Amino acid sequence: MLATKDATATVAVKDIESARKFYGGTLGLQPVQVPEDEVAAYQAGGTRLLVYRSQFAGTNRATSVTWNVGGEVDSIVKDLRSKGVRFERYEFPDTVHEGDVHVMGDMRAAWFKDPEGNIHALVSH
Repeated sequence: MLATKDATATVAVKDIESARKFYGGTLGLQPVQVPEDEVAAYQAGGTRLLVYRSQFAGTNRATSVTWNVGGEVDSIVKDLRSKGVRFERYEFPDTVHEGDVHVMGDMRAAWFKDPEGNIHALVSH
């Protein structure tokens, strides 16, 4: 039923203007026109990211959005760090840290938070 349908990542924020600066400016996502002031949408590759105002923003303690960036994890981490993005460090079994990048076998990953505390991941596959 849903296997051939597109899905949209949805992230709750308290401050929609701060979110617009982060997602459109810092992350460089292309805004998509939406009819409401309390919502922002962005094109991210072949998918969309919906950001909306909610009193529950930042309460999710798990990854909200995962970006499959292939072999670009390190270069994207470097670029985002130069824009002030701080990366998280997690201790997982069988994980080696190379700066902000977690190396788990063939996979490279890095996690960061948006201004509301929503967790995003960059992964190599």
